Amino acid sequence: MLVGERTTGSGDALARALTGDRPVWPALGASGVIASLYEPDGRVSPERLGRLLAAVDASQPIGVTLGVCVQVAAALPLLRTALPDHPLTAEVTAGRAVLALAATDSGRGSQLSSLGSGYRIDGDRLTLTGTKRWITNARTADAFLVLARHEEGRHFTSFSFVLVPAGAPGVTVTPARTELFDGAGLGDVTFTGVQLPATAVVGGRGRGMALFARHIATERLAGGLWAVALCRRVLTDTVERLRRPDDGGTSLWHDPGVRRHVAGCLARVHELRAVCVTAGPLVATRHDPAAAARVKIATADTVDHVLGECARLHGADGFVDDGVQRLRTEAAVFGIGGGVGEVARELLADRVDDLLHGLAW
Repeated sequence: MLVGERTTGSGDALARALTGDRPVWPALGASGVIASLYEPDGRVSPERLGRLLAAVDASQPIGVTLGVCVQVAAALPLLRTALPDHPLTAEVTAGRAVLALAATDSGRGSQLSSLGSGYRIDGDRLTLTGTKRWITNARTADAFLVLARHEEGRHFTSFSFVLVPAGAPGVTVTPARTELFDGAGLGDVTFTGVQLPATAVVGGRGRGMALFARHIATERLAGGLWAVALCRRVLTDTVERLRRPDDGGTSLWHDPGVRRHVAGCLARVHELRAVCVTAGPLVATRHDPAAAARVKIATADTVDHVLGECARLHGADGFVDDGVQRLRTEAAVFGIGGGVGEVARELLADRVDDLLHGLAW
């Protein structure tokens, strides 16, 4: 079962969490929805993840869904892997704390191997310096999981994750310069000589990139699951609009060209859903980077096409304050968050022989 299907049991808790007066993240945690996403062995359930993101997308601004997605698919699973018994892990799972994943450096884009943020250890103390940009949940976070280098060079083992309390001296959060993504808490985070115990390094020294690669795969799958729900929602609204009769009693839905455009969008979304269904078990059980890359590429292409077509079909109405044109702009994050599509394509190109072999019947 994936997005859009009837649910019972935990679905009732999800519905209650999203219809109350509490902020979304605390409500999800208090209802047990966040904890229910993870199997006993720690892996994320693609089915429950898809249902959660579809439900949040249906009732909340895209920024709120983004804030939930990054936490449940990447930040919290990473913390659960690295520090399963840490008090913060329980607090985030219960919705009583917010955790931000701070990987992208200022001006560095997706080239994580070029990170400038770094730390040094002297005895039992650690000093962290650097700036992270466009961090989801930065303005609401109680703690940051910061990807930082501990030695020069671009080697895979030159990086580690550091757990940093948001209130630590030397931590400064600046709101991102955008009016988009309301509810995502986007911001830049500067670490100026932040002093921490050496034990703030989590998951093992030199294991930062390995942990990031493992959990960014789940975030890419989550992006695909969310994108199916988002596109379904926008297409449903678009078809309803097209079916409304004008003053003459006719509607655009009877135009063959319009119908073909909608049919093409439907085909794209069903193809993306099929990719997610196939990749889900591979990502959840093995954190398969190639499967996650396929989802990433399909997600970016599908969202761009479907929302572009729907924006044209909405006409001038798409430019109202909460219209599809704004959503289309915000949805560009599907092609950027979790690594740009070009990075995913490079990963597939590196595995071209195995992937070609996998196409055989």
